[in-house]
Amino acid sequence: MEFAELIKTTKVDHVVLSRPGLPSVKGTLCITSHHLLLSSQPGGNGEQGQIELWLLIRNVDAIEKSVQNLSWYQSARTNGSPPETRLANASGTITLKCKDLKILQLEIPGMEECLNIASSIEALSSVESVMMTYPFFYRPQNMKLEDGWGLHHLEEFYQQIAADTGAWRLSYVNEDFGACSSYPPIVIVPTKVEEGALRESARFRHGGRFPILSYYHKKNGTVMLRSSQPLVGPNRKRCRKDELLLHAVLAGGDRGFVLETRSAQAAKQARMLGGGTEHRSAYPGWKRFHRPLERGRPLQESFIKLVEACNDPSHNMDRWLSKLEASKWLYHVKEALSTACLAAQCMDREEACVLVHGAEGTDTTLLVTALAQVILDPNCRTLAGFQGLLEREWIQAGHPFCLRCAHSAYSHVRLKHEAPTFLLFLDCVWQLGRQFPLSLEFNEGFLLALFEHSYASPYGTFLCNNEKERKLCEVKEKTHSLWPWLNSKGEEFLNPLYAHNPLVIWPSVEPQSLLLWQGLFLRWVRSSHHLDDAWGEIQKIVKCTQED
Repeated sequence: MEFAELIKTTKVDHVVLSRPGLPSVKGTLCITSHHLLLSSQPGGNGEQGQIELWLLIRNVDAIEKSVQNLSWYQSARTNGSPPETRLANASGTITLKCKDLKILQLEIPGMEECLNIASSIEALSSVESVMMTYPFFYRPQNMKLEDGWGLHHLEEFYQQIAADTGAWRLSYVNEDFGACSSYPPIVIVPTKVEEGALRESARFRHGGRFPILSYYHKKNGTVMLRSSQPLVGPNRKRCRKDELLLHAVLAGGDRGFVLETRSAQAAKQARMLGGGTEHRSAYPGWKRFHRPLERGRPLQESFIKLVEACNDPSHNMDRWLSKLEASKWLYHVKEALSTACLAAQCMDREEACVLVHGAEGTDTTLLVTALAQVILDPNCRTLAGFQGLLEREWIQAGHPFCLRCAHSAYSHVRLKHEAPTFLLFLDCVWQLGRQFPLSLEFNEGFLLALFEHSYASPYGTFLCNNEKERKLCEVKEKTHSLWPWLNSKGEEFLNPLYAHNPLVIWPSVEPQSLLLWQGLFLRWVRSSHHLDDAWGEIQKIVKCTQED
């Protein structure tokens, strides 16, 4: 496929760009294989040649078009033929609704040009081949392809845990992705469990996601594991090797809790379809909790309703609060934080091990394990530590970014696999940063950048659905990692108030303690320059204090 075949019109003059809260810009619009460019013209609000818009086409979530200024004229009669009635002075407006939630309007002279531009953007934004996306073509200056991919090495992290404990070891049972297609090639498991037992356990778990270590709590030696549901089915099948694996985790006489992110009813229904949950008598020492968390379609609908409410300027306060509550987004934030706190409490205060899973183990499971680590571990609240956490618990742990982030809140296409689980995680981390303003080394801008790049990025870090797919697409050989770019931004993504906090941070989940993340959901609706100016002043004050 050639990109040129998808571009019906490459360039249009006298296009007017409108954005909420900003003056309109008149200029020349160009379409390339991966970007939409608008350069201002004399008579516009910018200087000639100044780039006013540089939009990654992959960032477009929905396109809406309309035609205005219609007028008709009748041609003169020629050679006895009847006169022709033609359309004149038509112009069209294209509204681009982006995955990062911004909305752009392009007023384009000429109906045909308008329709051609819209058709080209629709075709380019929906190219299905991962290897035809922009990260495989992006080559920034002063960066090498290999930079950043080994920055947060999973094997080194696990080797340190194995060395510290002696009870855990690195396993290469999944080196060829034969045991589990969504796990990384290297996992960490109990030392006493052999590779054959791991393979049998994988066959007994949905998608092959057998229990593996997610986090080792140095304070008391407890561990948190993650997996998918066991395939017990209606006949309550058992797997001795799976039981042996979880028994080995409690070999020192520890207690264990299975934190199930589905309701008891959902788990029971799953059993009738071949899934289910661990039977108490088969896993002595493990006690089960059900803490249901929404995923998939209900979570996506909640996201859509929230964005619709934020973009509707006609609300009075009562109606706005009603629509905010109806979206249930803050309810999902509350439940995610509560469940993560429960996992953290089991480890830190009850001194018990925890196994987290739902059905597939790639969504709410990762949400809980990652949030619990931010709560428990001060290293995960640093810039580098948080990046490492994302690598372990989201990227290499098999969260299907390609499926979940295919569309954002505006798309007219409704695919059953889409869900803003990662965005929910970022929102929960923002809530932690707001409640503990000194404890996170990174700031809101860093979280916003992660949100944007998870949906549309020139970098390859969030591409594909798992490590197996990334290896097949040669992502690490042919695209750039996001981390060097983020780390190159200096103080832009750092919290000027940060002070190392070695303690566990226990957030409040009371309704009055959880706020709408205005920096994300109202980012393009109202100006934040006053808040930006305030943070700039804080940075200056902190810098002066440090110099003194």
